[in-house]
Amino acid sequence: MTFLPWISSLKPASAEALAFGGFWAVLLDAALVAIALTWAIDAFAPPQDLPWKPLRLADPPGLATAVKFQRAAGDPELCREVLEAGGVDFTHVPDQPTGDCPLSNTVRLRGGVTPLSPAAPVMTCPTALSYAFWDRHVLGPAARRVMETDVARVEHYGVFACRNVYGRSEGRRSEHASANALDVSAIVLEDGQRLSVIGDFNDDNDGGTLMRAVRTGACDYFRAVLSPDYNAAHADHLHLDYGRFSLCR
Repeated sequence: MTFLPWISSLKPASAEALAFGGFWAVLLDAALVAIALTWAIDAFAPPQDLPWKPLRLADPPGLATAVKFQRAAGDPELCREVLEAGGVDFTHVPDQPTGDCPLSNTVRLRGGVTPLSPAAPVMTCPTALSYAFWDRHVLGPAARRVMETDVARVEHYGVFACRNVYGRSEGRRSEHASANALDVSAIVLEDGQRLSVIGDFNDDNDGGTLMRAVRTGACDYFRAVLSPDYNAAHADHLHLDYGRFSLCR
């Protein structure tokens, strides 16, 4: 007896239909695997390796740090959020859109990083962000590794200077003209040692090793890093900026 007579009227699925159904079944399985894999990566991979995770000053450098850093440096609001979340003390400086050297997106760096001397300079937020990451992930670790002590302060020649490159009467503006560069002249350690660029950079000792290490490490966070290896004009300082041109020397 046939209880479901309509079944006998059904035609077998064609080979094309079976292949089509199998294709979509494979796609569904692949999608489920991808979702599970993405969840696992998001849950267990280090946040510094994931581009969709927030940039955090506390995280060590990872696979996605450079991408996230560039994103934060290009977004004034996000730049300040990262600094604030990282415990960096700063105050917002109103834009100065007029004059020979207008300023925008600037902050006054006050604390939460190795002190600068002269203190509390005004700089662009990207430069402040670069300094904070360089300080946390390059300068401090290098000093402890090479000199077995911490850094007490970083001496500098200034940030803002309304002038052209090399102080020439003509030519393009320096990154200093927009407070987008920091000239580091010396590092003072907690044990009282003072290491200067002009006095120690080229020495074949621990002081020279440290100065060259912090120069090279700065290239991971600043766009242009110029040292005595670049030219005589930088014999006494490290020029660190977050400007338009990339150079590490």
